[in-house]
Formats: sequence, C-alpha cells, structure tokens
Amino acid sequence: MIDKTMVKERFSKHAETYDQYAKVQKVMGDTLLTQMQEQKKTYHNILEIGCGTGYLTKKLREMFPEAKMTLVDIAPGMIDYVKSTLPPENMKFICGDMEELDVQDTYDLIISNATFQWFNQLENTIQKLVASLQSEGTLAFSTFGDDTFYELHEATNKAKIALNRNKQVQPGPSFYSLDQIEDMFIGLGLNHNQTSFSESYYKEHFNKCREFLHAVKKIGANNSLAGNHGMGVALMKKVMEIYDQDYEENNQVRATYHTMFVSYRR
Repeated sequence: MIDKTMVKERFSKHAETYDQYAKVQKVMGDTLLTQMQEQKKTYHNILEIGCGTGYLTKKLREMFPEAKMTLVDIAPGMIDYVKSTLPPENMKFICGDMEELDVQDTYDLIISNATFQWFNQLENTIQKLVASLQSEGTLAFSTFGDDTFYELHEATNKAKIALNRNKQVQPGPSFYSLDQIEDMFIGLGLNHNQTSFSESYYKEHFNKCREFLHAVKKIGANNSLAGNHGMGVALMKKVMEIYDQDYEENNQVRATYHTMFVSYRR
C-alpha cells in the first residue's frame, strides 16, 4: 500500500526541484497531449488529476483557452506552486487525494499524467471518474508500468542474496501491467471498442546509481510504501555497487521507465 501522507509530504517538499528532474514525466505529458490533438475535439470543462507544477496544465490551457479547468493535487506544495505560476481565470484548485474526493461536477475531459501509480484503489477510482464523464467525454491518463526500474529491483534481489538477507525489502511500489489495467476496464463493463491502450519504454542514463536515486528523490518519487521496507546502509551500498556493475552502458548506468497510456471515450 502507498502511504499517502508520505506522498503528500515528499511532493510538497520537492515542488521547486520537480521540473528540473522530471524528464520522463514531461515526455509522458507530451504524449498525452499529442493524443488529444489527434482526436481533434474541443473540451470545455476539464479535470486534471495530479497537476503537479502545471507542466501539462499550461499546455492544455493553450490548446483549450476557453475551457474551465479544475486542478487536483494531493500535495499542498504543488498546489501553491501552480497557483503562483498560472493565471486564475477559469481555474479551480483542489488540494486533496483524488481517491477520497467526492466528485460533484461532470467533465468532458478528465486527464492525468504520471499520477495513477500512486493510487491504492485504482479500479474503484477509474469507475468513479468514468461516472463523472459527460456523454462523449474522455478519460485519458498515463502511468508507470510494472517493468519500471527493473534494474533497481534486480540489483536489490542480487544484493539480498549476496548479503544473505531474508527480510522483505522493496525499493519501491509494484506497478500494474497494461494487461491488468485492460482487465480492470473489462471488469467494469467498459466497452473495449471505446478504449485505447498503449505502452512504451524510456531509458535515462546517469553517471552512477547514486545519481539516479538522487534524481528520483528530487521529484518526491522515492519509496512511499507503508510499513518498514528500508534497506539499511550495508544493503543499500551493495545495491548501488551491483547496479553500477551490471547496468552500465557507455560509461553510464541506465534506468528504464515503462510508460503506459490509456484513453476511454464514454
């Protein structure tokens, strides 16, 4: 389970540094926007979930300048940041957990970039959001898939074996596969012909594993699992050593992001 208090605190703390390090998230946001352009539709009432620093928000405002926009983020630091950088006209800001919020309005576009991986009840939340769509409305989101950071997970398992550690350790949450998300939509009785699913892989390169982990921390996306899953100094040192040895490419180490995109039209 994701500890939402930790998510809130970490993303709030790193609102100022998020844009500097969130390279993959920007690529994902641009992909979502390209899908919106391909639909050649105009939206008038938009709900954005996990607005963060407003990277996607600003581009949506340019695409649909007359639209009313409701922006939701769990982190008060992110809401404060986006309020300070965007004009308030036709903008409503809500600081809260989308899984817990009671949606009062209906929307012709509900969109979210790199946020759904932080939900504990994803299927229930999708059901709630679909119910909040207007007729012909669109739900579009990107999220991370189950192969994300597979190098880090493999290095952790290798380090546990090397140090003979049996304690359960997870360097981060487990994400869904695209097939699992498709099954959610089928289970909710949503017409498969009205839904599109796609996935891609993106690699970032860093000088060392330590630099990679630092970048993850600087966007607030470090381990937010509930319970004690900490590695300890010795295990963490071994993980970084194995990572640097086993996942080197051209004198740098790689980190793989498994990105997934879903669009549903009611």
